[in-house]
Amino acid sequence: MLDTATPPAQSSAEGDDAAAVAAAKGAAHAALKLEKRLVRQVAQAIGDFGLIEDGDKVMVCVSGGKDSYGLLDVLHKLQQRNGHRFELVAVNLDQKQPGFPAHVLPDYLAKVGVPFHIETQDTYSVVKEHIPEGKTMCSLCSRLRRGILYRVADELGCTKIALGHHRDDMLQTFFLNMFFGGKLKGMPPKVQSDRGDHLIIRPLAYVAESDLTRWAEIQQFPIIPCSLCGNQENLQRKQIGQMLRDWQQLYPGRIENMAVALRNLVPSHFMDPRQFDFKGLVPNGVQDADGDKAFDAEEFPAQAVGMLGGLPLMPR
Repeated sequence: MLDTATPPAQSSAEGDDAAAVAAAKGAAHAALKLEKRLVRQVAQAIGDFGLIEDGDKVMVCVSGGKDSYGLLDVLHKLQQRNGHRFELVAVNLDQKQPGFPAHVLPDYLAKVGVPFHIETQDTYSVVKEHIPEGKTMCSLCSRLRRGILYRVADELGCTKIALGHHRDDMLQTFFLNMFFGGKLKGMPPKVQSDRGDHLIIRPLAYVAESDLTRWAEIQQFPIIPCSLCGNQENLQRKQIGQMLRDWQQLYPGRIENMAVALRNLVPSHFMDPRQFDFKGLVPNGVQDADGDKAFDAEEFPAQAVGMLGGLPLMPR
């Protein structure tokens, strides 16, 4: 009787190949799903807040970090899908940090086919000259960088300046202002510059940092760490970021609900007379869903499921 069984070694090899194929298909599906979510969320933010209009020339500030790479990548995809109704120009400020790999961004931008401008200004020497050793350099560096980028935007004829701040950055800013600044103030998706002569936009307003981290890994962006000040970190922002991550781990969905809360303000239920006319308030006989229920306990759903820009918050 003939033995028709597959030799063990061959069977094992075929099994490994099948597993590898299945894993590759699964990874490709997950990557496509993530790409669709990123594009959808950025498009939703653009529509909700009027971030980009036909004919705009958008300057995308690219630092070499995952967030700005992700922003440029998604905007480029949207531009191509929408028939190039707006222009993109990627701008990087080479601040002449020692060891900065100046070739990385030009090589990448040329490869992906996005027009770009590299502005070279030795702000590193200025910062080192004016900031004592051991002190944080971020504040002065930020002011110098901002002024230079505003000038470049004018020279390039850009109508909008796009920054790579994401949903988690916006929540961190809100809590930083509340805990340390004594004000309820966030990071808006669209705002005038401090001089009033530029429009700053944040198309990643609905995007989770974890998604940008994963997308950077999938796309293999050539990440450039900030080494100007030895990777100094804003300790307060770091603490807030960890607090949010801890909350999310203990209570999945909390970050999403807090992000929704930034879009659902009830001025009459704060204590700022500049935002609501408390002195002029009188009973008007009209029912109000936000009116006070003084003797009722507040009730909240055990696991809130809200909507962010028309998108389901959970599951993702």
